[in-house]
Amino acid sequence: MLAVTSLATAFSTPSAAVAPMHLNIRMQADVPPPVFSVVEDQVPLTPPPNFNPSAFAQTLPGISGPLGFFDPAGFCAPDNGAEGSASEGKVRFYREVELKHGRVAMLAALGFPLAEQFHPLFGGGVDVPSYIAFQQTPLQTFWPVVVGAIAIIEVFSIFPAFENPNIEGWAIKSDHVAGDFGFDPLGLKPTDALQLAEMQTKELNNGRLAMIAIAGMIVQELVTGQKLF
Repeated sequence: MLAVTSLATAFSTPSAAVAPMHLNIRMQADVPPPVFSVVEDQVPLTPPPNFNPSAFAQTLPGISGPLGFFDPAGFCAPDNGAEGSASEGKVRFYREVELKHGRVAMLAALGFPLAEQFHPLFGGGVDVPSYIAFQQTPLQTFWPVVVGAIAIIEVFSIFPAFENPNIEGWAIKSDHVAGDFGFDPLGLKPTDALQLAEMQTKELNNGRLAMIAIAGMIVQELVTGQKLF
């Protein structure tokens, strides 16, 4: 703070000149001087690095020799055709789809030839190639009920993992682990991260092989009209 002290002013007579005023300005030592910060221009923050879907996909399980990272259609390419660059949620969606199709294909590849040799259901009279076996059962009449039951299982199993469609459509939340529905009755899931990644890669590779296998079985029966064996 600044203190201003005026000295006494003497007057001689009414006509006398007024003595000049002297100002004594001193800085009080007990009060700190004001500190003013200089306003600077705002410095923009460094923008986050661009998301690379291909690099992110290569951090997920499922990559093994001899092909390594195999994406000939470019689903995980930085520039993904009409939809532009694939997001993290979209890559996770692709993985969820691949894993579920692989699991279904593994069951189908086992059940397709097995049911042709061992078919005790419905009185054991359904002795036809597997690709038309469903049409020979009473379930053919109630196929909408069968589709509805499958839809209920699908909705309650995977829809909670989907991202809010108002944020992004057909995308999986980042905190969802692909294929993990808490179903492990035999306790096969490893607790070690490396062992878990290895098991996930094996499951994916077996599922990929099963998808090719069941497609070949169906095509063979469509062409020949006969059982596999």
